[in-house]
Amino acid sequence: MLSGPSGVGKGTVVAEVRRRHPDVWVSVSVTTRRPRPGEVHGGHYHFLTDAEFDQLIATDGLLEWAEYAGNRYGTPVAPVREQLASGRPALLEIELQGARQVRARAPEAQLVFLAPPSWGDLVSRLAGRGSESADVQSERLRIAQAELDSSGEFDVVVVNDDVSRAADELVGLLTAPSPDLHQGAGAHE
Repeated sequence: MLSGPSGVGKGTVVAEVRRRHPDVWVSVSVTTRRPRPGEVHGGHYHFLTDAEFDQLIATDGLLEWAEYAGNRYGTPVAPVREQLASGRPALLEIELQGARQVRARAPEAQLVFLAPPSWGDLVSRLAGRGSESADVQSERLRIAQAELDSSGEFDVVVVNDDVSRAADELVGLLTAPSPDLHQGAGAHE
């Protein structure tokens, strides 16, 4: 499982994992936020309405979910179960709240925190996006600081100072999924 603050480059590193290591399956999360320019439904995220997201929660269709900056994000459980059953390496990109949910349900899951080279670099990345208002950026930075402070909860910290190196390091850290996660991760608490 990969987590880290907004703007750290999780999406960029995950895209590099897909490019360099096609044998690694990457989960596509669901979200209630609107697509950013260039994002494709089913490729970057499955973009859902609030009602569709509520339905997934009600039917235990999410492994984990979290609210972040006014939007909800989650991991559909069925595709994860399929991958774990196949024994194929699987990567989930999740927010801190979701990582904590996974840790509580499957303590053996490997949690990796993607960190920026510096705070200034993270601030520059978020400001450079240009897709969010100043208020949203400010809220993301407040949350990012709290997330950086929680990096000690993770098994490994990977610094995203070079995308190719970070992707290779991440893939090197992947371990065989646990049968416990496969069998017990479907219920949302």
